[in-house]
Amino acid sequence: MIPSDLLFHKEHEWIRLDGKQATVGISDFAQDALGDIVFLELPKVGLAVKVGQQIGEIESTKTTSTIYTPVSGTVSRINADLKDHPEVVNSDPYGKGWIAVIELADSGEVDQLMTAPQYEAFLASQKKG
Repeated sequence: MIPSDLLFHKEHEWIRLDGKQATVGISDFAQDALGDIVFLELPKVGLAVKVGQQIGEIESTKTTSTIYTPVSGTVSRINADLKDHPEVVNSDPYGKGWIAVIELADSGEVDQLMTAPQYEAFLASQKKG
């Protein structure tokens, strides 16, 4: 189930808005495609980021994948627990597996992201294509 309070980027990252703060993570689809996650390279707190910019990497037993930011702003917090327990992204991608919090520079950017139903349709179209 895709939580209805999230917005999604085409690269399979999600955000949960709380005022001008956007918590960022990767979707269940992405973690499932990656397989067992063994390491995360997290962004640095204070890093200024732009939409679509690489903010980290995820290594799994299958591959290494880039983490992109769905919004512009400044990284205000990271989930340091993932350094020792990267597998949490596999078990709880929409909860304890969050990656970073970004203080939004332009809240209008969220209008470019997909709602949960739009993301479900996007995933369905990817499977067909």
